[in-house]
Amino acid sequence: MKVLGKHLLIEANKCNAKLIDDMDFIKSVMITAAKISGASIIGEKFHKFSPFGVTGILSIAESHITIHTWPEYYYAAIDIFTCSALFEPNKAANFLIKSLESKNFDIQEIERGTRNDIIIEPNTNNIHHEQKI
Repeated sequence: MKVLGKHLLIEANKCNAKLIDDMDFIKSVMITAAKISGASIIGEKFHKFSPFGVTGILSIAESHITIHTWPEYYYAAIDIFTCSALFEPNKAANFLIKSLESKNFDIQEIERGTRNDIIIEPNTNNIHHEQKI
């Protein structure tokens, strides 16, 4: 069966509230996580909420890494999606969990694009033409 991507959903609980409310810290650890896992960063967007919380998005050539934090609940939701066998999402996940000082976490791994009827040889000739269904 063909697999097009791997998606990690990370529930990071009992995190250090000060760290997950610091946008500069979140940005730094996300960029480091991307680099140590072999990702190529092509874009980024971070936002600090008031009174607390941070959202961070890294667009990577291999797909994306995102985080949403709730310091008042000591919680961070992290998504790491890759469509490349060269990118090691588990390295990024483990680095982020350790950096956020999560004392209780769960990682769910989902294989994306696993349908048996996915075309093995993609059609790139007519991809930009409107298809009638």
